[in-house]
Amino acid sequence: MSGNTLGKLFCVTNFGESHGPAIGAVVDGCPAGLPLSEADIQLELDRRRPGTSRHVTQRQEADQVEILSGVYEGVTTGTPIGLLIRNTDARSKDYSNIADTFRPGHADYTYWRKFGERDPRGGGRSSARLTAPSVAAGAIAKKWLAQTYGTVVRGYMSQLGPIAIPFESWDEVPRNPFYAPCASIVPQLEAFMDQLRKDGDSIGARIEAVAENLPAGWGEPLYDRLDADIAHVMMGLNAVKGVSIGAGFASIEQRGSEHGDEITPTGFLSNNAGGILGGISSGQPITVSLAIKPTSSIRIERQSVNRAGESVAVQTLGRHDPCVGIRATPIVEALLAIVLMDHALRNRAQCGAS
Repeated sequence: MSGNTLGKLFCVTNFGESHGPAIGAVVDGCPAGLPLSEADIQLELDRRRPGTSRHVTQRQEADQVEILSGVYEGVTTGTPIGLLIRNTDARSKDYSNIADTFRPGHADYTYWRKFGERDPRGGGRSSARLTAPSVAAGAIAKKWLAQTYGTVVRGYMSQLGPIAIPFESWDEVPRNPFYAPCASIVPQLEAFMDQLRKDGDSIGARIEAVAENLPAGWGEPLYDRLDADIAHVMMGLNAVKGVSIGAGFASIEQRGSEHGDEITPTGFLSNNAGGILGGISSGQPITVSLAIKPTSSIRIERQSVNRAGESVAVQTLGRHDPCVGIRATPIVEALLAIVLMDHALRNRAQCGAS
């Protein structure tokens, strides 16, 4: 299986399975001299960790990260950074009833058609459990970007199913399990999720990510456009079915006189471009919006087939997120930071300090 490495100069290789002994990442290309400890990484992993509220999977994983290499006496050495997260609460027996069948909407079917084999335990390699190593690697990128450029990468949930979440304050985001920027709407979100869990069903969500305080000039004008690489990595996140930059699909209805961000001596007057023009950062905040589909593992019986092609009814038991979007915000932030650090290093190599 290929396709497990992201980036060109800041490279992240992800490994492991949901119910294997461990998952992890190898981070290659981090410059030497960055102060880095397991606590720096653990802070981000704890934001994504399962079992932190009644609205997410109750799998109890500490997600305790171990730095195996690349750090000496508290700073990065410039060599590959090995990150390991041990799986400690896998319950493989929960998947015994779907070992020979395929969940509708899940990668079970396509993995089997491509490889002829699949690991049904927790979804194996296709599990959202594999986002933990991405968050660990993203923690390194977030710290380097902040230290080197003052760049801040953060995100929030803007919609849960049919419920739009108004943006009130960044201060509210870490105060609730939904990463919602509005305190008054949290009781409505909780009631919605409580009923959804009783129904045995799932729902989608919309996540926003914003990167601020980065210079103009990152990205390439054609095949390695910054927005193209952002869209590429975001579409690689489990359950993502749509990515937009800036005004996104709203630009369909905009006229050129409205969409084009006017420029004055003091800066831009709007940001419909989402901080990227012609594939290159403009110096404005980069804004990304993601559509996340409902979780495929639900208790409601649905039609499918088994390996023999026979019709069967599939019901997924065990511990699952009824909305994977609830824990997605730290993952989206991490992926955006990884792409930005990769492009920062590439721009530095090509253009120096200019």
